[in-house]
Amino acid sequence: MDKPNIGELICQRLKDEGRTKKWLADQVNCDPSNFCKTLKNKHIDTDLLLSISFALNYNFFISFADYIAEKQ
Repeated sequence: MDKPNIGELICQRLKDEGRTKKWLADQVNCDPSNFCKTLKNKHIDTDLLLSISFALNYNFFISFADYIAEKQ
């Protein structure tokens, strides 16, 4: 298993739910143009990831926990 790319995971979840990046940016109180740049990164601030997890009703931290468990 490769290290999770959080931006890709978030974008896939948005696509699965039929939501836009702008919608999510509004939900987490971020500027939409800066938010799109954030989602292109492999890394994201944990507080922002927590907000995104609540907005999308999905625990993105599980991906990292699974990755850690596999590597140990």
